[in-house]
Amino acid sequence: MKKLITGALALLAVSFTLTSQAQKVRLAEGELAALANEKEVNLEFDYSNMKVGKMTESDYVKKKTDEYNKKESGKGDNWAKAWVDDRETRFEPKFIQNFTQFSGITAGSLAGAKYTLKIVTTFTEPGFNIAIHRKNAEVNMEALLVETANKDKVLGKVTIDKSPGGAWFDNDFDTGERISEAYANAGRTLGSLVRSKAK
Repeated sequence: MKKLITGALALLAVSFTLTSQAQKVRLAEGELAALANEKEVNLEFDYSNMKVGKMTESDYVKKKTDEYNKKESGKGDNWAKAWVDDRETRFEPKFIQNFTQFSGITAGSLAGAKYTLKIVTTFTEPGFNIAIHRKNAEVNMEALLVETANKDKVLGKVTIDKSPGGAWFDNDFDTGERISEAYANAGRTLGSLVRSKAK
């Protein structure tokens, strides 16, 4: 039994290592030192110019909505609603939780905070899981550090590419579950970077 547990933990460690290697994060512009003594930071999420796979988001949503509605009346409309609702109910909470934990700075919708991080999602790969074959979700995003009172001036810019999303043991047949894990990973990665750079 002990060998089985040890083996399982080793597999998880390998999986985490491979995941970390695929994801790329870098401080592209400026610096994050302004957050050094801050206890909280405001977060704003932006999906307005997001691509989904090789399509614009609007084209992707229309395609999937039509496909699902042809299979079952109303299914596509419900899917389209969930596609948007998942942002506030699943993606953003996961991101906020991990960013707060790994940065040591309380994050969220905090309009009174001196600084704001604009989290701009530029690309989403929803992935898929059809039991015999699967593909992780991925998101690309930019995190722009600005003063809350002057959001036009960017103090620092971080890019995160290929943040992966998938549940342990491949139990992620739901698109929202896969993407939410991609946001969880991105929040963890950005939080760790902020902790190391905001000194």
